[in-house]
Amino acid sequence: MKIWFFLVVWIALGLSLNSIIPINKFSTLIALILALPLVISKVYQKNMIMHNVTELLIYPGIAAVFVPILNIATLIGFLILISVYDIWAVWKSGLMQKMAKYQIKEVGIFSGFFIPYMSKTMRAKIKKMKKSELKKKKIKVNIALLGGGDVVFPIITSGVLMALWGLGPALLSILGATLGLSYLFFMGKKKKFYPAMPFITAGILISMIISYFIF
Repeated sequence: MKIWFFLVVWIALGLSLNSIIPINKFSTLIALILALPLVISKVYQKNMIMHNVTELLIYPGIAAVFVPILNIATLIGFLILISVYDIWAVWKSGLMQKMAKYQIKEVGIFSGFFIPYMSKTMRAKIKKMKKSELKKKKIKVNIALLGGGDVVFPIITSGVLMALWGLGPALLSILGATLGLSYLFFMGKKKKFYPAMPFITAGILISMIISYFIF
């Protein structure tokens, strides 16, 4: 599975980098060469910052494949179907939790983001500590997991809206998705799994309704 993951990430990174390289007969090859050290670092070196940075670079490449084939109707249907599936996979079957745990424990990879955060109690303790104490003391940091789909679908949405409705609606959809995800992040309980897509989709659909009347 790690080899398959390596190849998928390499192709997606190559697509993203290819979009910013001046077009010539070697641009695709150059993009793949530039992507190679990034994907090696992501898959074989355990660094949270590099992992999250490469995740950000992957999704525009994936979105570039889907944006040209979607319209507004198929986009809305797509978002609703994904949201329903997300609810089932997280709250009903537990499939998402099983997949995430399997990827992290058995394969040593995760197709999503690691978001570190601390409790209010821990933040208060850190503020009271001296610099010398901070260097010696081990600080426990909690990690929130954000699946890759929760990022790529808003990117696909903004790409479709950019192509069909313009820049304003595209930016507004990103804001809507961010607000929906932020609501879940701040209202969700620690150590519990939540389906993010219903909240993201709600924010996107509200932004699309607003865009329809404003732009």
